[in-house]
This record gives sequence, C-alpha cells and structure tokens, in this order.
Amino acid sequence: MRAKIILLRASGWLLTPFVALAASFLGALVGTVLAALLPNPIHGVALTVALGGAAGYLTVHYWLRALRHSPRLQHALHVLPDGTPEAAAADGPPPEGEP
Repeated sequence: MRAKIILLRASGWLLTPFVALAASFLGALVGTVLAALLPNPIHGVALTVALGGAAGYLTVHYWLRALRHSPRLQHALHVLPDGTPEAAAADGPPPEGEP
C-alpha cells in the first residue's frame, strides 16, 4: 500500500511538468499554423516562440493558483500552499557552506 501511495504522489508531481510541456507545445503548434499566414519567416518564428512561451507560462501560473487555493490538492500532493513539498520544508534551510 505504501508503494502505491509513493507511486501516485510521484506521478502527480511528474504530471505537472508534462502538462506544462504539452501546453507550451500546443501553443507553439498554434503559433506555427498562424505563422504560415505571415510573409516574413522571422515574424513567424517570433510568433511561434511567443505563443509557446505564453501557453507554458499560463499553464504554470494557473496550476500554482489552483494549488494555492485547493487544500484538497495540497493534501493529495503533500505540498505547502506555495507549492514546496512538505518534506523539503521539514528539512529546513541548508547548512552554511553548502550550496
């Protein structure tokens, strides 16, 4: 049972970057489709990068917003309201001299 809990928690944490990556990929895909309409290829590349970055940023922004406002989600992922894992917060700051 403990292995199942650890696996579910790890998959929950791994799901976050995959969702942000997928959102930025879809944003870049939409930017690429729209870039085909532009006459200048440099503007098309800029549009692709801008839409991919905006989609990734908005995904992370709204994920952290949901994490801050959902005690149930915080409890399921064992994180504090700012998104840091409870285990990392329990360890305290690193000792002096270590990076």
